[in-house]
Amino acid sequence: MTKFTYTEKKDTRSGFGDGLLELGRSNPDVVGLCADLIGSLKMGAFQKEFPDRFFQTGIAEANMMGIAAGLATAGKIPFTGTFANFSTSRVYDQLRQSIAYSEKNVKVCASHAGLTLGEDGATHQVLEDIGMTKMLPNFTVINPCDYHQTKAATIAIAQHHGPVYLRFGRPGWPMFMQNQPFEIGKAITLIEGSDVSIFATGHMVWKAVEAEAILSEQSISAEVVNIHTIKPLDISAILKSIDKTGCVVSAEEHQIAGGLGESISNVIVTNQLVPQEFVAVDDQFGESGKPEELLDKYGLGTSDIVEKAKKAIARKQ
Repeated sequence: MTKFTYTEKKDTRSGFGDGLLELGRSNPDVVGLCADLIGSLKMGAFQKEFPDRFFQTGIAEANMMGIAAGLATAGKIPFTGTFANFSTSRVYDQLRQSIAYSEKNVKVCASHAGLTLGEDGATHQVLEDIGMTKMLPNFTVINPCDYHQTKAATIAIAQHHGPVYLRFGRPGWPMFMQNQPFEIGKAITLIEGSDVSIFATGHMVWKAVEAEAILSEQSISAEVVNIHTIKPLDISAILKSIDKTGCVVSAEEHQIAGGLGESISNVIVTNQLVPQEFVAVDDQFGESGKPEELLDKYGLGTSDIVEKAKKAIARKQ
């Protein structure tokens, strides 16, 4: 049975805002940029305390990325803030040409990602952003799972030289990663198991923890691994886990195409063939609704992970 519990929910975007403020106090080279979404990105405290290091670019996301690239050239560490769809789809040319190509030290910080954005609907529920950014050379891609890990990740990426895509969300979510270490590129095994490996990222890590508890009650031993860094992927941790369990479930709030599961499939194909089941959005756009209801409708609920775990185990027998 899982040892992970929570007493409070808090949005991961607040972890970003609190981490950015802490960075501002410790590193004078950190600057913030926002495309008219200061409240939504929780960047207000940074703006208030460091007005000379904050740039409100307005609804001009492509220009914001260009400014960030210029600031990085001047030795600053720019953190851009807007919604995830505006941080990727709208500015992909700038990400590629101005930031990735010359390996600019820009931190692209993206809120309101995935289905859990909820009522804003399909136009804002970006489900392709991990794939878009992980394909860009020189980019590091990070998708933390709760408030604590998002704050830790925000602080950590300031010490990493090079472009980073940091993805987080809008809804209140269980806080359960307090006092857990965070290292870019190093997965965290939350629960040891022997029957199936569940590799999860972002909000889906908590869903995997819930699924493990259900599976444990049914005498199924699931290993839950928090893959907070999509790129570079912790290949050794993945191989170590599947060597024990012999089958995999990948769980993510993203399209099947281009996401974490696809990256894990590449590891499996080139190293050790085992059955894999996917918990992800299957080539669809989202829609307006409550976050939990949308996860269930699109096959990303706790019960879906349980079902896919059993299917993966059955396939290896």
